[in-house]
Amino acid sequence: MSRVNIAVRLRTCQPLGVARQKPRILLVDDDEHLRDPVVVTLRNRGYEVKAEADGRRFAEVIECFQPDLVILDVRLPVGPKGYELGRTLRQRSQRPLLYLTAADSVTERLEGFDAGADDYLAKPFAMQELLARIEALLRRSGLLRSSILKVGDVEVDEEARKASRGGAVLDLTRKEYELLHTLVRHPGQVLSKEKLLSQVWGFDNHDTNVVEVHLSALRRKLEAQGPRIVHTERSLGYVIRPD
Repeated sequence: MSRVNIAVRLRTCQPLGVARQKPRILLVDDDEHLRDPVVVTLRNRGYEVKAEADGRRFAEVIECFQPDLVILDVRLPVGPKGYELGRTLRQRSQRPLLYLTAADSVTERLEGFDAGADDYLAKPFAMQELLARIEALLRRSGLLRSSILKVGDVEVDEEARKASRGGAVLDLTRKEYELLHTLVRHPGQVLSKEKLLSQVWGFDNHDTNVVEVHLSALRRKLEAQGPRIVHTERSLGYVIRPD
């Protein structure tokens, strides 16, 4: 590559030391039916995401994008395989590495950890498990600090995965907690049933009625401790806001 081309490429890179508002995640997976929903979910969760279908530009992307966490498929049909990319990453960075792949035999897992993996999640997977593993890796690396989110008198403790209202702990199911957590992360914003479905059920369920059922149960528990705080915007979705 010529000096001119190198200079042009480097001008597109993120300068070292620039403050970041949210963690960056690089996803390398050739399956667009998996890649696209994961990207949407991560961005809705507040991450900055870059996705690649193969690893041919991997070293350049690592240099320019400077991800805080890397998610790699193993069996990439074009270019270097996932384990080779993992070793390339380890030569440049100690950022967390998660393998997300159907290659889940004991031998393949051991090879993945030998290539520098911090975690290994086999396909098919639940979106919420992927999110939980990402958060654990980022928190362990000091890149994600736990926090308590508040809307009115409702509090959600992201680290403890507990919620309360007016100081009273709410006895929520896993899905009720995820619904409340998603709403609280977007205070005052109307979220459609489809968006809630993708955030909480991770594209694994296509029946929006399941959102209504769980949201009704969540409302009953919230309203046992105070006035209505989760409101319905007809034909649009739901929003959390204190009246």
